Amino acid sequence: MTTSDFARLGVPTALVDALAPQGITAPTPIQAATLPDSLAGRDVLGRGRTGSGKTYAFLLPLVARLLAEPRRRVGRRPRSLVLAPTRELATQIHESLRPLEKAANLRSAVVFGGVGQNPQVNALAGGLDVLIACPGRLLDLMGQGHADLGAIEITVIDEADHMADMGFLPMVRRILEATPRKGQRMLFSATLDSGVNKLVKEFLHDPVTHSADPATSPVGTMEHHVLEVDPTHRFDVLRDLAAAPGRTIMFTRTKYGAKNLARKLSARGVDAVDLHGNLSQNARTRNLEAFGSGTATTMVCTDIAARGIHVDEVALVVHADPPVEHKAYLHRSGRTARAGESGTVITVQTPDQKRDVSDLMRKAGITPTYHQQVVSTSPVLTELAPGERVETHEPRQPEAPVDEARLTGERRSGGRGRGGQGGRGQGGRGQGGRGGQGGGRGQGGQNGQNGGRGRGQVGGRSQEQGAGQESGGGRRRSGGQGRSGGQGGARRESSPTRYSTSSGDRSGGGLAAFSSGRR
Repeated sequence: MTTSDFARLGVPTALVDALAPQGITAPTPIQAATLPDSLAGRDVLGRGRTGSGKTYAFLLPLVARLLAEPRRRVGRRPRSLVLAPTRELATQIHESLRPLEKAANLRSAVVFGGVGQNPQVNALAGGLDVLIACPGRLLDLMGQGHADLGAIEITVIDEADHMADMGFLPMVRRILEATPRKGQRMLFSATLDSGVNKLVKEFLHDPVTHSADPATSPVGTMEHHVLEVDPTHRFDVLRDLAAAPGRTIMFTRTKYGAKNLARKLSARGVDAVDLHGNLSQNARTRNLEAFGSGTATTMVCTDIAARGIHVDEVALVVHADPPVEHKAYLHRSGRTARAGESGTVITVQTPDQKRDVSDLMRKAGITPTYHQQVVSTSPVLTELAPGERVETHEPRQPEAPVDEARLTGERRSGGRGRGGQGGRGQGGRGQGGRGGQGGGRGQGGQNGQNGGRGRGQVGGRSQEQGAGQESGGGRRRSGGQGRSGGQGGARRESSPTRYSTSSGDRSGGGLAAFSSGRR
């Protein structure tokens, strides 16, 4: 098809022109199949995979209808509704809407949980043409009286199968019951399971079904590989794949697994971020933006979190933990080979997972290429993920703890600790000196010392200034309960040379600043 085919399908010229700068110049198969019916106002059931172009398959008819029938905005009563299962997907739908809403002079907002609701409440109160929402937060706002769906003219349910997997269908049903039955409804899903079919039968009226691809077939431009690795080599293999050029998405089964793998990759020089349910919304948004912009080249995520990821040019998908269900495998793998691009999908299995992965591939309809006894230096890794690897490094070894200072006058680096005795010491607030571990504030000592609070470490026969009450001329010095701080120097034995301005070897002080002896 050519650019004019959008208009030939019935899309208003203003919207066609708005999409051209985005590089969208011809309809995808799912758009070409559904637009004639959806633009005519019919209920549509569209089946298409991630990357098939279904977002504009429902946004174009939605905006076209609002553009054709302009009405005054009413507070709390949006005109159209798009439901999405995750915050990330809702946000990306909103971003896709922006050029269209600008061309049509519409107003929209997105609502989801995990953030404060006041901005969302204010947006609803100002009147909206398009509301994009996750079910949970929308129900909360409806219950509080901030959202009224009685004026909805068109409703879209995106990724309905994911809604079912996440247990959202009861909430979706309550939301749909609050919308007018005469309104247009569109539902898009990669698969049509029993829960989705019930929703279709209950809320869609004589829907037209369109499918851009078979219900369970993978995208044709994917290559599927299985790498069998020993558990001791698993991380090194994952690190090598993540260090290859281009965007990589890695999947784990658990939130802890995603966090831990991302942390370990980052420690070895890979720019990696994680995405899972334990992250705050700000952290999720920040990590997604880093991955989308290329600041981070690898994203490690869980199944549910990844359902909102729509990032183009993902060259490699790695199942670091093989999924349990074949549907999850297909959904994960659909993050690559989007919009006609090619992509590689790699499953990393240990020997004890061999039978499970074989069953998984059979159910998914995949015939992968198997590779045995793979290690980080195996040539197959550069064949599957070609290019020069980013420089990696060994993780730093933890530093040994600092022992308490001895009475030999050794110089130490600081840190917090109790003041001690020793040779000559450099005092001052925040810097350890020669001799015992000390510094910071210290209280008066003993054996000829009587003092208030003093700054610095006491060491050797030290020079000190400031007011203090001297008691005797003993030679022993103690820092009392002091706190060392800052950074000292290397360990070094002290010289016998000492300086003192007091009649004794040590004078107590009020707020006294101790100086070091000659270094």
